[in-house]
Amino acid sequence: MNQPLAGYAPAPVTARMENHGSHMLKVAMQTGNDLLARVGSMVAYEGFIQYEPNPPAVRQIARDWITAEGAPLMKCSGDGLLYLADYGADVVVINLGGDAISVNATNLLAFDANLQWGVERVKGLAKFAGQGLWNTKISGQGWVALTSRGKPIVVDCGSGEDETYVDPDALVAWSPNLKVKGKRSFKAQSLIGRGSGEAYQMAFSGQGIVVVQPSEDSTDRLRIRG
Repeated sequence: MNQPLAGYAPAPVTARMENHGSHMLKVAMQTGNDLLARVGSMVAYEGFIQYEPNPPAVRQIARDWITAEGAPLMKCSGDGLLYLADYGADVVVINLGGDAISVNATNLLAFDANLQWGVERVKGLAKFAGQGLWNTKISGQGWVALTSRGKPIVVDCGSGEDETYVDPDALVAWSPNLKVKGKRSFKAQSLIGRGSGEAYQMAFSGQGIVVVQPSEDSTDRLRIRG
C-alpha cells in the first residue's frame, strides 16, 4: 500500500463493534449474529453480507415511529466486515453488558439484533421542538452504536435532588432509570430578535448518565434516508 494511505488501512478485529476513526463504525459480522442498522448507513463491506430493509419484526415493534421521531432500520446478516456511518457524525460504541439505555432514535446507528428493544413514550414531559415523545429503549447483552454531532460529553447525574438540564436537540441518550421532566425558561436570544423568548430543557434526576452532543441543530438529523 502507498505509504501516504497506510495509516487509513483497517486495523485487526478486536471486538464485535469498534470505531475506525471517530466517524465510522466497523462491525465483525458472523452468521447467526445479526445486526439492526439505520437504513442507508452502509458505506462498505467485505465478505458475504445480506440486507433486509424494515423486516416484519422491526415494523411491529416500531409501529410508533409514525413521525420524524424514528429511523427506519435494516437487518444485516452474514459473514465479513461491515462499515457504517451517518453523514460524518461521530460514532460512539457501547457494550451494554446487561444494562439498558434510552436513545433518541435519530442518534441510533446500529445494535445487535439479539438485544431487547422497544419504542416507548418519554414520561414526564410534553413534546418539545426537535424532540419527540418517543425514545428507543435497548437492553441486554450486546453492542450498540450511537451517533453524535461532534464529540459528546457523558454527564453523571449522581444521586439526590440535584437535576441535570439538557437542550432536547442536544440529547443523545440517557439511563432509562432516570426521572425526566420538562422545563420552560426565558431564552436570552429573544433580546436580539430571535425566537419566541422561551427555551425548553429536559431535566434528569436520579442515578445514571446522560449523553449530550455539542449541537442543537437537528435539521440534518431528520433528513429522510434512502
